[in-house]
Amino acid sequence: MTSKEAPATEFPQAIGKVAARELALAGYTRFEHLTEVSKKSLLAIHGVGPKSVNILEEELKKRGLEYKSS
Repeated sequence: MTSKEAPATEFPQAIGKVAARELALAGYTRFEHLTEVSKKSLLAIHGVGPKSVNILEEELKKRGLEYKSS
């Protein structure tokens, strides 16, 4: 794996390739991982913006999950 490659995630393509890659490189590859982090912390990751965070939040809600409270 090169520095540009990242582990596969279960996140929807709608969040974008860069956001998916950066989340994976930060160790977030599954929705359960996102319950351990706040939205603010995710937004601090380069390449992860409000649109991606909102899309992921909707997916979390569908699964009965939510981000960690900040």
